[in-house]
Amino acid sequence: MLIRNYPLKGELYLNGKIMELEVLRVSSQEDSTSGILFNVVDGKREFICYTLEDQAQDRKVMHETRIPEGTYELKFRTVGGHHARYTKRYGDMHKGCLHVIDVPNFKYILIHTGNTDDHTSGCLIVGETQTSNRVKKDGFTGSSTKAYKDFYPMVSEVLEKGEGVTITYINYA
Repeated sequence: MLIRNYPLKGELYLNGKIMELEVLRVSSQEDSTSGILFNVVDGKREFICYTLEDQAQDRKVMHETRIPEGTYELKFRTVGGHHARYTKRYGDMHKGCLHVIDVPNFKYILIHTGNTDDHTSGCLIVGETQTSNRVKKDGFTGSSTKAYKDFYPMVSEVLEKGEGVTITYINYA
């Protein structure tokens, strides 16, 4: 079931533009979920990077459960410890944390750096490389900072223009 937590084109955003991202969850194991992040342009997927999340669970466990499949809006989150650390770490590049909005029963879901499911707390981690969570119990994303530095500016530029960004999580596994 897809959850639409954003206005349709032209309802809210300047110029009616929406950037569409997709996370294809390709391997769901006991401790983690491996995926691939795409930018969808004119119906075609453009590879961005690999992803890692917590595992799927029937009942939400704080810091240990991935968010439900669906489509959500991204906005900047400019308060909190993560924002303060990233402002210090990334300087002028950082405009705010990428915040996945209105996820049922979840708060403060971000897209950020990390390497294993211990770094996720329900959030989405991006990376340049990936070790299968079938090989390594908790999965692994490598070169996470590089992936973030490549990915973040393309999203922040759209948000700074007042245009919308959505992210759709699709369970293939």
